[in-house]
Amino acid sequence: MHIGIGLPIGDPTALLDWARRADAGPFSTLGLLDRFVYDNPEPLVALAVFAGATSRIRVQTEVLLAPLRDTALLAKQAATVDRMTGGRLVLGLGIGGRHDDHRATGVDIRTRGRRLDEQMRVLRRLWAGEPYGEGVGPIGPLPARPGGPEVLFGGFKPVALERVARWGDGFLAAVPPSWAGGLFDAVRHFWHEYGREGEPRIVAQINVALGPEALIDEARAAMHDYYAFTGTADRMAAGMLTTPVEIRDAITGFADLGADEVMLYCYGLDPAQVDRLADVL
Repeated sequence: MHIGIGLPIGDPTALLDWARRADAGPFSTLGLLDRFVYDNPEPLVALAVFAGATSRIRVQTEVLLAPLRDTALLAKQAATVDRMTGGRLVLGLGIGGRHDDHRATGVDIRTRGRRLDEQMRVLRRLWAGEPYGEGVGPIGPLPARPGGPEVLFGGFKPVALERVARWGDGFLAAVPPSWAGGLFDAVRHFWHEYGREGEPRIVAQINVALGPEALIDEARAAMHDYYAFTGTADRMAAGMLTTPVEIRDAITGFADLGADEVMLYCYGLDPAQVDRLADVL
């Protein structure tokens, strides 16, 4: 079981400290959320900086809102980061649900799922070194990983789970263990239905905060603000895990369900949480 760290977005200038601590510890991956109309760092830019400050840890978007981005430019950016990090990029992709993000980028929110499917056709083709289209050649560089960076899809509806089998390498599940089993089973069902070899990689995400009460309050407030648009922020913030026992139990629960990795997502800003979480492990 691999364990990663999801980075808080409240203070981008502090995140290099987080990245270096995690790279020196037992963690497998650094993750970063994506929003457009929000005070957060742009994920691919920030992860490129983190990758340059570390030597081994993977960098992962959780999830990058691909429909908001130009497809050819996304292909080039992702391939560049993957190539320059020796294959350490993992692209977690999703469609997003905020109307303001879509209005700001000129994307019709009603077509975002279809747009992501079309983007994946183009991304896979470009990452294989094929021409963009008639009269337009390949868009390099080739990624370090043949066929492109590892792609994980987040989501809950059947069409999102099926997308893992059609276009992806694995599934990113931002739900507690008590909800996850059915989603994992559905992803595996689609995987085999599409005749894919092996098994999809399953990555789970849990929200955590370890430290004094003031830090926990800060983390819950930040998480509540981030997810206020969903209408479920109170429940989500209340579900944050704040003790070593809760965190260990959740990791064990996901291990029992066959997850390959668990991302411990932090909202509190204190980078000493990296060391506290390392002690938990």
